[in-house]
Order: sequence, then structure tokens, then C-alpha cells
Amino acid sequence: MLKIIFMGTPEFSVPILDALNKEYEVVAVVTQPDKEVGRHRVLTSSPVKQYAVSHNLPVYQPEHIKEEYDNLINLGADLIVTAAYGQFVGTKLLYSPKYKAINCHASLLPKYRGGAPIHQSIKDGCEYTGVSIMYMEKKMDAGDVLNTVKVKIEDTDNCGTMFEKLSIAARDLLMETIPLLIEGKINPLKQDESEATFAYNITNEEKVLNFNLSARSVFNHIRAYNPAPIAYFELKGDQIKVFDSIVVDETTNEAPGTILLHRKNRLMIACGEGTVIELLTIQPTGKKVMQARDFINGGLRKYL
Repeated sequence: MLKIIFMGTPEFSVPILDALNKEYEVVAVVTQPDKEVGRHRVLTSSPVKQYAVSHNLPVYQPEHIKEEYDNLINLGADLIVTAAYGQFVGTKLLYSPKYKAINCHASLLPKYRGGAPIHQSIKDGCEYTGVSIMYMEKKMDAGDVLNTVKVKIEDTDNCGTMFEKLSIAARDLLMETIPLLIEGKINPLKQDESEATFAYNITNEEKVLNFNLSARSVFNHIRAYNPAPIAYFELKGDQIKVFDSIVVDETTNEAPGTILLHRKNRLMIACGEGTVIELLTIQPTGKKVMQARDFINGGLRKYL
């Protein structure tokens, strides 16, 4: 039976690990160290570790993966599979198995290399994204592509729903790809470097909504960052996080960022190009998540 080392960390990776565990011999699971989570700083294992422990799989959690290179190489794995692991892995380990190392990346490479491809594809208003299975190389997400699948982004999708869709798509594509790889039936496709774009990890500055953009762009930004890290705007020094919104079919002459008060119980804001967005679910500083209409009837007064 094919021996596999799996590397992954978030919930996205769990269906992929589950499928591998049912079909092949997973000789090691490598994931990020436990982290303190929440206001009470509770030490919490990654979703991948939780799965591995519940299925009696050997777990490695190095602070730096190179500390375990020799131990992992000595396991004699035939293939390494990674999916949102979160650390740079050197070629000493990547090239050690018979079939090398492959990665499940949540974009249609060479577009959106990096750590936040799902967020960025939604934020950019893409109609489609997808999954690429590629060889792991020293350069980030630059390896030859073995297989891809397209996945549609609906207007009703946010980052959370696309994570779920792409996780299942990655699982199915991987399980289709591995037998073809082993049988030598895949001709890897080199990426066109001239078409490469990047989706780096999200900075604090990128969370801030820009109402100078069109309402459609603001709408995409909001759903791209839901359920995390959540986009926000500032109102008299307070942060107003925004979870859900809709684009309103009307225009305005008000300056972008102006709160429009002509509609009772609806929190609408002027955006660029004369467009309007309605905020549906928000969280003002120090408050619980609430419907925008409740904010209008209660807390909005303080900001006007």
C-alpha cells in the first residue's frame, strides 16, 4: 500500500486527510503546533491534529519543520501530500519520497499563489476559482501542475462557503490524481511565470473597507473576509465590523462613505460611482453581532 506523509493544518485540510487515510497508509501527519485561542487563551490543537489523534495517526508538530526532516525521511514514505500546512518545506524533504511531494492549492495556478487565494478570488470578483494539484518546489506555489478543477463562486458565497466547496473539490481531485501519478499517466504542466499573481496573507490594513470603490467591490470585500478576518470601517474612532451586505439598485449623489438616512431601518452607505450598499449584519466596537436595523434603532445615534 502507498505510504503517505500528510501535511496540513486548518479545517480545509481535514476531508483531504480523511480520504487519504481511508485509501492509503498515512505514516505521519505533520501540522502546526497547538496555539492559544480566544480571550481565555485556551491551548487548542489544529483541526488536522484533532482528526489524526482520533484516528490513531502519528502526529508531528515541529515549530520548524526542518527539525523533523531526518525523522520524516526515515519513515520511507512514497509520497508527501500537503494542503494548507503553513510552513516552508525544503527540497531535502520534498524530493525524498519516490513520487516526491504534491500540494493541493485553492486556486487555478499560476493565479493567486500564496496563503490567501480564496479570500483574494472573492475580493477580486472572480466568477470562478478552483483547485490545482502541483508538485512542491522551493519557490512558493510555482511547481508543475498535475491536475486542476474549476469551481464557481456564487454571489451567495463568502469565504467560509468557498473553503468548504474547495476542500471537497481538492479531496476529489487529489484522489483522482494520485493513481494517475503512480501509473505515470500525467504530463505535468509548467506554469507560465508571466501570468503569475499573488494572494499573500491578509494585513490589518487590507481589512479596512474603501467606500470610494463601487458598491459591488465593497460587497465582494465584505464576503471575502467573512467569517475571518472580517472587514470593517471606522465611525468616529470606533470599528464597525461588517459580516453581510447587499448592493442596492439605486444611485446617490452623496460623497462615498456617507450614511444614507432616507430609508427607515436600513443602513445604507454611499459608495464610489454613485452606487449604494446596504449593510445587513454588523458588530460595533464592544457590542455583539447584530442586525443593522437594530443598530439604527439603538446605537447609531451616538455617531451622528
